[in-house]
Amino acid sequence: MPDRRNPTISLRKTPKQARSEGLVAIVLEAAAQVLAKEGAQRFTTARVAEKAGVSVGSIYQYFPNKAAILFRLQSDEWQQTSAMIRDILEDASRPPSVRLRRLVHAFIRSECDEADMRSALNDAVPLYRDAPESHQVRAEGQRIFENFLRDALPGVPDTVFALSANLIATTLKAVGKEFSDTPRTDDAIATYAEAVADMLCAYLDDLRARHA
Repeated sequence: MPDRRNPTISLRKTPKQARSEGLVAIVLEAAAQVLAKEGAQRFTTARVAEKAGVSVGSIYQYFPNKAAILFRLQSDEWQQTSAMIRDILEDASRPPSVRLRRLVHAFIRSECDEADMRSALNDAVPLYRDAPESHQVRAEGQRIFENFLRDALPGVPDTVFALSANLIATTLKAVGKEFSDTPRTDDAIATYAEAVADMLCAYLDDLRARHA
């Protein structure tokens, strides 16, 4: 029997022709609409096929199961977030504290702007949490933060980098989710993000002082 804790979530095959790429794009757009309307618990491949106007068999050419569709939606969102984080944290023209502050504002704004879809995707996480692809994506996020801290805190032990990177990433994710669960005004978002940035920048300053 297949291990339900480790579902197959990779594409069955990679679309190489424009027509195939178009089909996958249509399926993903339909999947996002079904997820937003029905939620993760009522999300099915049949509903996605109906919404996309294609056969279930056409979907199975590329996605082995509904977990693979949901993971692709989540993966696309993670890649966009990772690109945003990388662009900000790897901007060596700005001091580390400025980069971290910019990241906090951008991240919390993004969490609020996409709260509904993120909430639905979070409900779907148990379907693919233990898949190797999920671990790879999370490891990439950890790497970005660790590289930033190595630049911001030269001479600090590797164990501190790993712990601090995990703490910053976990804090951002937790406060972003909690804050974005309720609709917020632009002013409220900016005020909250500034307070979180103050806290994390103070943590960075403390690390720098302790390991100088």
